Order: sequence, then C-alpha cells, then structure tokens
Amino acid sequence: MGLKDKIETGEFVVLAEMEPPKGVDVSEMLSNAKRVKEGVDAYVVPEMSNAVMRMSSLGGAMVLQNEDLPTVFQVCCRDRNRLAIQGDLLAAHALGINTVMAVGGEDPSFGDHHQARSVYDLDLFELIKTVNRLNQGKDMAGIELAGAPDFLIGSTTEAGAKGKSTEMEVEEMMKRVEAGARFLVTSPVFDLTLLEPYKKRIDFGKVAVIPTVMLLKSLGMARYMVRNLPHIHIPEAVIDRIGRAPDKVRECVQIAGDMARELKNQGYSGVYLSTIGWEHKLPEIIEGI
Repeated sequence: MGLKDKIETGEFVVLAEMEPPKGVDVSEMLSNAKRVKEGVDAYVVPEMSNAVMRMSSLGGAMVLQNEDLPTVFQVCCRDRNRLAIQGDLLAAHALGINTVMAVGGEDPSFGDHHQARSVYDLDLFELIKTVNRLNQGKDMAGIELAGAPDFLIGSTTEAGAKGKSTEMEVEEMMKRVEAGARFLVTSPVFDLTLLEPYKKRIDFGKVAVIPTVMLLKSLGMARYMVRNLPHIHIPEAVIDRIGRAPDKVRECVQIAGDMARELKNQGYSGVYLSTIGWEHKLPEIIEGI
C-alpha cells in the first residue's frame, strides 16, 4: 500500500528525511535509504535545508525514485518563481514522483551562500493552492494543461512549537487543508503534551498530522537547542537522560525511537524522522517503532 492510500485510510506512516549530497556522489544516500526500505513509507528529500547548497530535492528524489524507493519532492518558496516552480512540478510528476511537500524555506543568511537572494514569488499558502490547481488541470494563468498531475500534497505546521497560540495555528492549519494539503508535518517535538491541544481540535480524518522526531546527536546539541531555539522545547528529563547515559549517542537514538513509538501508540497519523545527516542511524530508530 502506497503513502497516499495509507494516509487516506488513516494508517500510521513513517517518513524519513534523506538529505541529498553536497556534490554528485549519491552512493551513501542510496545505501542509507535501501537499508530501511522495509520500514519507511516514503523518503522526504529536503530542498537545501537551512539554506545550505546541496543537490536539489528534485534531483535527489529522482535518484531514489529510479531505485523504486518512494519519494516526497520538497518544493520551496525561497528559491524559484512561479514559472520555475510549476515547471519543476510538472517534470516531477512526469518522472513518477506523485507526492510533494510545500515549504517556505529558511532565509539564505542561515546558510553557506549569504549573498544569495531569496525569491518568495509565492508564499506557502499560494504554493499549496498552485499545486492543487495543477491537479485540477490548469496552471496559474488559467491555461489548460496537456495532462494534469495527481499529487498528494503535504506541507508544514508549527503545531507543537513552544509559545505558539493554539487557536491561531489551528486556523493556519485549516487554511492549508482548504488550499489542498492532505498531510502536515510539525516542528520537531520532544514533549508530546505540546501537541495535545491540537489533537483535540484537529480531525485526523481531514488531514494527517505527522509530528517530527529529530535525532539529538549529543548532549551538547540538546543544550544548544535549549539555549538558542526557544520555539523548540526539550524537557529537562530528556537532557538528564542523555547526561546520565554512558553511551550518549546510543541514548539519543533510543530517545528518538521511544518518541516515535509513543506517537504511534497515541494515534497520530505518522512520524517524520529527521536525523540531520545521520541517516545511518535510521535502522535503530525504526526498530524502536
């Protein structure tokens, strides 16, 4: 059963983030993906996350798709105008990619090409509507397409982010759903109590809410995030658990697996596994699910 069917029927799905290389050697990406193909429903290929130049999401997705590994093409508002975005979407579908994830994209000041100029011809809401319009057989100019795509559309939500207004974020989520999104991936979550207000307000039959489980690589990384990323809440109990562990990397992997399993037990639509370049740790996390 494919990703679209699983989401439509409410089955728990596992999405794994698979960073494309900063170069043309895709051997490691392919090796990591193939190791977990039995436990993953689709691989999400980020579009230059954190504004760091890498192989494009479309290119990386095609590399995986050519190996019969189902992919999610991430489409970013930051880098392309409406002409290029629509062209890439049509190309992706013609090449067998039928799931897209619309994202805003981080500002280039976060990345490694600080002189790059952002485009943002479309905002996130407009991008979702554009993909949905292509699905209906017309481009943004209203011109009929010679064959329409049939994309499963996903996007992001800040549900679970610390300090967010639940009511306002639920309203934003529903706007994305009305525009055509069928699944929404949250910000990284380490405290499931932050998601409970959304669980009470969102109908999972209308939209699949897929929390992000991010792999902490070290105690230092966890402490850095606490100090510098106020929107992400890492409970003190998690910090203490890593600090007490003799093998801190193994404990971080265990924490990610425990979190993913708990999301499944609590009835969420799925889990988005983000290992930030440590895709070789995915087998251990998935085993925890």
